[in-house]
Amino acid sequence: MAPNDPIATLIALLSRLPGVGERTAARLAFHVLEGDAQYAQSLGKALSTIHDDVTRCEVCGNYGAELRCAICKDPRRDESIICVVAKVPDLIALEALGSFRGRYHVLHGLLAPLDGIGPDQLPLDALERRIREGGVREIIVATPLNVEGEATALYVADTLSSSSVRVSRIAAGVPHGGELEFTDQVTLGRALEDRRSLQ
Repeated sequence: MAPNDPIATLIALLSRLPGVGERTAARLAFHVLEGDAQYAQSLGKALSTIHDDVTRCEVCGNYGAELRCAICKDPRRDESIICVVAKVPDLIALEALGSFRGRYHVLHGLLAPLDGIGPDQLPLDALERRIREGGVREIIVATPLNVEGEATALYVADTLSSSSVRVSRIAAGVPHGGELEFTDQVTLGRALEDRRSLQ
């Protein structure tokens, strides 16, 4: 990269995004450069303020602009069923189905000892607190069907084994090693409906 080259800098930054290679980053950079300057300014402003404008929901860990996300504030949601997901894109994928009317709990990660993510990094104490507050009858563990997701699901089930809630796991249908955010809606819906008990 040439020193003080703003195009090369932008391409390098864009290529750090997941799923964006150097060629795609270059195409995006030139699209922004050749487009409306107002769009570039709006994009820059949105990126520069994203960490100030967005916070994690104090209840479930979802992202939002307020202390409680729209799902946790919605009185029409069923508080007795909580779906545990690894990350917010998984929550969005499940919401796109339109059939799940419970609430969520976002872990923001999975057990991965080789990456330094252990049980202390997962917010299960907040989930246990939600259960102690009463009214929860089922926890659906909707972590990915890969090694880390399965380990996390078993850890969640073990952590909650002394409680009276039913702990279930999404059913097969989501391909092994697959990410929920990339799974088609029919498969994801079937996996949610055919969940199985972990106890």
